[in-house]
Amino acid sequence: MFPSIFNDVLGPIMRGPSSSHCAAALRLGWLARDLAAGDVEEVTVSFDQNGSLATTHESQGSDMGLFAGILGWDAVDERLPESIRTIRDSGVKIEIVTGDFGFDHPNTYRIAVGARWQRHVLTGISTGGGMIEITEIDGIPLSLFGDYWETLIWIAGQPGDAASRLAARIGVDDIVLHPSADGVLLQVKAQRFIEDPEIAECCSDGDVRCVRRLRPVLPVRSRRGISVPFSTCEQMLRLDDGRNLPPWELAVQYESQRGNLSGDAVIDRAIQIVQILRASVKQGISGTTYRDRILGHQCGRFQTRMQEGSLLDGGLLNHIVLNVTALMEVKSAMGVIVAAPTAGSCAALPGTCLAVADVLDLTDEEAAKAMLAGGLIGLLVAFKSTFAAEVCGCQAECGVASGMTAAALVSVARGGVRQATDAASMAFQSCLGMICDPVANRVEVPCLGKNVMAASNALACANMALAGYDPVIPLDEVIETMDRVGRSLPRELRCTALGGLSVTKTSKDIESRLGQPDPQGHHDSPQ
Repeated sequence: MFPSIFNDVLGPIMRGPSSSHCAAALRLGWLARDLAAGDVEEVTVSFDQNGSLATTHESQGSDMGLFAGILGWDAVDERLPESIRTIRDSGVKIEIVTGDFGFDHPNTYRIAVGARWQRHVLTGISTGGGMIEITEIDGIPLSLFGDYWETLIWIAGQPGDAASRLAARIGVDDIVLHPSADGVLLQVKAQRFIEDPEIAECCSDGDVRCVRRLRPVLPVRSRRGISVPFSTCEQMLRLDDGRNLPPWELAVQYESQRGNLSGDAVIDRAIQIVQILRASVKQGISGTTYRDRILGHQCGRFQTRMQEGSLLDGGLLNHIVLNVTALMEVKSAMGVIVAAPTAGSCAALPGTCLAVADVLDLTDEEAAKAMLAGGLIGLLVAFKSTFAAEVCGCQAECGVASGMTAAALVSVARGGVRQATDAASMAFQSCLGMICDPVANRVEVPCLGKNVMAASNALACANMALAGYDPVIPLDEVIETMDRVGRSLPRELRCTALGGLSVTKTSKDIESRLGQPDPQGHHDSPQ
């Protein structure tokens, strides 16, 4: 699947502390609900004790997101914090177990869902930034990303020419045959669901055992024959051909081709994101409250001191710090934010772009183009690596956000794509090895400081690139290095709350005060 700026980098639009946990889990919940045809009486969720979710699923929003998805809620529903209570009150039997299941990916969910007359089991992973992949259904390995209207048809025995007849008569994008113990699962990817009369026409009625329809969960869908203009920085610079085009233009070109959208549609969607973020910044500065968080409202005091002139003169940087902290407070209070590229790193890029827009009196369209320039760098990371801190540490979140922000600032200063990629390279180099160690198992501390650091580093690197500083190492090589370094970090330093600041005495005291079970003394039992 080709990454999309609006799927993988600037989004999802969501509530919750973590995109890897909450937004991705919600999407998995939607798909599990569809797999059960909405008939859900029992849910069993299994986490591997050697992964990340075993120690973080309660505090970072996995449970909340998953059950909200099973209830059919969306990612901005204000009821999200009540999803677990709501689903239990509805009479659904819930069981969460942890054991040694041998899952390969640290963010793996095994979800058994159904009722007395039917039961299906879905295995899926949160791949970072709210993106997901279904890797198995009912013991049958497959690959499903939520980017198509998927019709699943279980056929007893051999399918005969059912697949070819479906392909010929209905014009589907793809049909994948998955052998099972007693037949075949036809996975039909299309721009719409395959209806029952069409299935009956192409398949023998007596052979069709079950049909399930899984809705797409991504805003930008896939289609047959997708191509994109580049997938690496080197290819992008060749396309630029020394013209030093504004980076946002290449972002629009990519997303238009990837998503089958007009250039105006791409910019309009980015403007909508900017407008959502403006409202979030305003909400953060005015003040937020939430029971289950470490930090209270702080950015209002920063604004007051800045207006009084009692802070050191940071110029633009002080405006950036204000916006970044405002967005982080909104996120921690379960307000609406936009993952960029993740919820844990949601503030650096948009906080900076909006601060610059305010200081320079830029329009929302100009701010949106800066966001798209940042998204361009995120695309290059999506092709080669991951945004999941559970896989590569916080360098995959705040580190990536810093490089994206540096490119956005270059774009605002009317620099070209070469300068933008140079700025991103320098920013990434400064963030290699950044660990993920949430205090008290919440996505607040040191996340707040890391978002501020990401933005500050981006400002410096953007100006260095605009002044002609040499990054030395090409961006493609830096991204490859980030991936290699991140995967070599110990598990304890990759968003498990088992190392770094997470295990300090103060962190444990806060954790106890907030009522969060100690990850190392997890109370779930193996299945």
